Amino acid sequence: MRIVVLGAGNILLTDEGLGVRAIQRLPLSYCLPPAIRIIDGGTSGMEMLEDLEGLDALIMVDAIRAGKPPGTPIRLAGDAVPVFFRSKLSPHQIGLADVLATLELLGRAPKYTAILGMQPESLALGMELSETVEAGIPELLRMVADELATLGMHILPVTAEAA
Repeated sequence: MRIVVLGAGNILLTDEGLGVRAIQRLPLSYCLPPAIRIIDGGTSGMEMLEDLEGLDALIMVDAIRAGKPPGTPIRLAGDAVPVFFRSKLSPHQIGLADVLATLELLGRAPKYTAILGMQPESLALGMELSETVEAGIPELLRMVADELATLGMHILPVTAEAA
């Protein structure tokens, strides 16, 4: 299987950088097999085309503005994925929406796509996550592990491997 876990977001805008910050911590928290590729997508757009084409699964991690209390974990899959890209949270969504639409047109879209994230508390200028979102990172990483498990990729926490 070819699986990408993509962290998206702008690390200069506090919680908008959630996706990038989370995927940086994923390999520090879980033992990942070579079939799982971690990509820091940042605010990238069409330059991601080659990295995302023909995947078995794409798990995107991002801040998700859903009108919930800050720090609320959110999972979008199936029909909810296109809706996510219609409600703009930041400029990087436009680029990723274009990439996924192009891949769909070419018949090379990921077979499975899920978006995992949290409701942001702040999108102000700043490089640190808000305390609320920072506190939710471990749960978000567990969500990524659970999503990978549904795809048949059971990953172990780093501490479990060392034991």
